[in-house]
Amino acid sequence: MDVIVREIGRRINELSREFYETVIPPIDMYEEGGELVVVADLAGFSKDKINVRITGENDLIITASREIEYIGTKYYTQRPLRIYKRIRLPAKVKKDSQITAKYENGVLTIRIPIEGAISVKVE
Repeated sequence: MDVIVREIGRRINELSREFYETVIPPIDMYEEGGELVVVADLAGFSKDKINVRITGENDLIITASREIEYIGTKYYTQRPLRIYKRIRLPAKVKKDSQITAKYENGVLTIRIPIEGAISVKVE
């Protein structure tokens, strides 16, 4: 009976982690000065394990991975080991534009120049 309970607990843990891997990271997106700014919470991931790309269809794809060091014989976590987030951008990306990404304190900020954006000075 104890083996069955452990197996059920292990499977629930795996399903929980898989759920978080598809829901996380939370994303904020806004336009600022002719750029689309995307902010993603990626706490716990190393900068060198984060990948950002934009496909020809104007999709932003964020992937990240990490390994968890297991301590002892019983270790349970719901933290995602991988992230795959595809976001359809609400504006066209400027061709040959300089896209920047900065990762600081667990927050990834991506700045994407967009077509048709006009900055207007308010007086």
